[in-house]
Amino acid sequence: MSEELEHQYQEFREVFNRIQDEVAKRIVGQVEIVEGVLICLMTGGHALLEGVPGLGKTLLIRTLHEVLDLGFARIQFTPDLMPADIIGTNVVAEDEDGRKFFEFQSGPVFSNLVLADEINRATPKTQSALLEAMQEKSVTVAGKHHTLQPPFFVMATQNPLEMEGTYPLPEAQLDRFFFKLKVEYPSLDELDLVMERTTKRDMPVVEKVCDGERINALEHIVRDILIAEDVRRYALRIVLGTHPDSADAPELTKKYVRYGSSPRGAQALILGGKVRAILDDRYNVAREDIQAVALPSLRHRLILNFEGEAEGIDPDGIIQHLLEEIQ
Repeated sequence: MSEELEHQYQEFREVFNRIQDEVAKRIVGQVEIVEGVLICLMTGGHALLEGVPGLGKTLLIRTLHEVLDLGFARIQFTPDLMPADIIGTNVVAEDEDGRKFFEFQSGPVFSNLVLADEINRATPKTQSALLEAMQEKSVTVAGKHHTLQPPFFVMATQNPLEMEGTYPLPEAQLDRFFFKLKVEYPSLDELDLVMERTTKRDMPVVEKVCDGERINALEHIVRDILIAEDVRRYALRIVLGTHPDSADAPELTKKYVRYGSSPRGAQALILGGKVRAILDDRYNVAREDIQAVALPSLRHRLILNFEGEAEGIDPDGIIQHLLEEIQ
């Protein structure tokens, strides 16, 4: 390996760890959540965080905005939110001669970091306004194409579906999220530290680490990491194992899963594994890297059948069983 590549990988680790350290000044615990969000950011993906209100999901991306020199916008999803409130709309303007014309007024999606807060409180029509932006990094309004400036990262939060006033995200929307991360309630010691930090006059101050241009460069570095053919095919067999009609599907998948992961799940496994390899000071992806990112990559891409829904089956259990069965 060339010295230049080694230097790039070292730079990636240093930047990643510095961002983590700065975020940790505000966010207590949640190490896996912060790491998962940063993996999404460094691979050009998007993150979906699920948890009850008040666990610091919004604070996380606000802190990330302060650590990174990037534009930030927050969208509070509500049942009466309209698609134009997200992507923007054409408004009537008037020039110096009094002639009227249409002018595009961009919405909050035209930012680098977009917080889609409580995304499952909006109707499916409004949720779908993000579909093109998340996949194509662009939006189309009145037949005109508008490109979003990279890096473009959506971090959406959602409340558990048992809560009142929520609308399940459609499969196409879920599939566009690189990771789905579950935010757990803090332990007693963590909760005590949260109270210590948040009930004083001043909040901890964080420092800026890097800008958008550097984030884009780090994303290219990730894709240069090597993955052996057998490790890549191992990841693909895991994805195929989520499909009930596949030869690689174990009994739990056949019994409880209606639809398995799309190819985007395989992309998340491989790219997430590449980031894990860099962070572990290795220059090729191992099976352990694929296994480490399997849950956040696939849990939102499994659609349970009626029996699975009725028995309250957790997709995480199916994925864990899959990892045990596929060697």
